[in-house]
Amino acid sequence: MSVFRPTRRDILSMAAAMPALTLPAFAPSIARANLGAPATPNPSHFSFTLGQAKLTVVSDGHLATPTNGLGVNADPAEVQAFLKAHFLSTTTNYSHTNHLLIELGDAKVLVDVGSGDRFLDTAGRLMGNLESAGIDASTITHVVITHAHPDHIWGVRDDFDEAIIPDAQYFIGGTEHTHWMQDDLLASAPPEAQQFIVGAQNSINVDGAEWQLMSNDGEIAPGIRVIDTPGHTPGHMAVVIESDGQQLMAVGDAMNHAWMNFAHPDWVNGFDMDGDQTAATRRRLLDMAVADDIAVLGYHFPFPGVGNVMKDGEAYRFVPALWKW
Repeated sequence: MSVFRPTRRDILSMAAAMPALTLPAFAPSIARANLGAPATPNPSHFSFTLGQAKLTVVSDGHLATPTNGLGVNADPAEVQAFLKAHFLSTTTNYSHTNHLLIELGDAKVLVDVGSGDRFLDTAGRLMGNLESAGIDASTITHVVITHAHPDHIWGVRDDFDEAIIPDAQYFIGGTEHTHWMQDDLLASAPPEAQQFIVGAQNSINVDGAEWQLMSNDGEIAPGIRVIDTPGHTPGHMAVVIESDGQQLMAVGDAMNHAWMNFAHPDWVNGFDMDGDQTAATRRRLLDMAVADDIAVLGYHFPFPGVGNVMKDGEAYRFVPALWKW
């Protein structure tokens, strides 16, 4: 399956041009509210509990990428119609970046480290937002990387190319590590993929991080484990928390669109490295969530990205969790 893999320059240039783009054929036929950002920032963290676990979703900011990277194996007109019907932009995919901090027992586990200042300038807010949430990053005991794409791992390094949380234990999938660290991967890759490979390798090679390589059902700490969720990348992993009989899955990018991935789980995105495997993994996770009543956290879902999955005919539906104060 051919996939759309824009370079960072492509992303930046297309994002910059986005206000000028129009798609008259899909112009909304009805008026809709255009909700803008407030003058002062919205809250950047959200805390809740799952059994004995204290969970906090902390934002790294947002990404704005072209919508032609969505549903690349579907009819573009159908994708555009879907976006329009769900009151979403037909030109810009505005997605959030939701990091999970898990406090359970003696463990304080951070899932992914964001992009730092090395990717898009709308992201890279994680460290500052952790501080705003009253969380001292130096007290984090474990860092788990779902996969080595820029917005999930490039923030692992500080300005001195050292691990940004030096005292934590670092975890990544063994298959993911093997894929990105292949000796000949860079030389054999097309030019548009090379900067992502270099970024992943530089991040994995960061000074001060001794990587523990994980496999399916590997335990990070009591009540916290990883499961294989390949497709988006070869060794992508999700994180599962279980406490007092309740479960939540932080699915990373195995599901990355809170409407499309549920209504059309077989539609894949340009950054899904193996489209068929991505779709199969996504259906497996959706079925798990429905059958076992497992809550989900989507990294790119609307903040805070937490909810449940319900069956909807042959498809599914994401039901956002109710905030509690």
